[in-house]
Amino acid sequence: MFNPSQEEVRRFFCDAHHKAKTNAPMEAIEVLAAEWIAEHPEYHADLADADAAVARVYDGQNGNSNPFLHLSMHLSISEQCSIDQPRGIRQSVELLTHKRNSLHEAHHAAMECLGRMLWEAQSSGRNPDGEGYVACVQRHATRD
Repeated sequence: MFNPSQEEVRRFFCDAHHKAKTNAPMEAIEVLAAEWIAEHPEYHADLADADAAVARVYDGQNGNSNPFLHLSMHLSISEQCSIDQPRGIRQSVELLTHKRNSLHEAHHAAMECLGRMLWEAQSSGRNPDGEGYVACVQRHATRD
């Protein structure tokens, strides 16, 4: 299983951003990352300097979110949908995308569910509840 360090994740996104800006050749995962980076211009300054990004502490203070966590969640949801794992996530995100008329907004709603699932798993010491995660995304798609 791939388990990159915090530094590796940050450098990956910074490199993908740089390659996209300079039209350098990219791996498929870098192309996907660059697409999500393009959706978040508020993060471009953070991604412009890899060394500074590695050194920076993103603790949520002053309303600053962690761009690397956010972008990693976009990538995770994209990958989950591509292989429909956990089962049903692809359809749930598609329904939510249709409801919100935006894949980006659907991902943001799914992130709430993904974050909750991970927090609950870590808090309880149990495995993540994929079925509960999918059900949460489905609820977002059917309410409002």
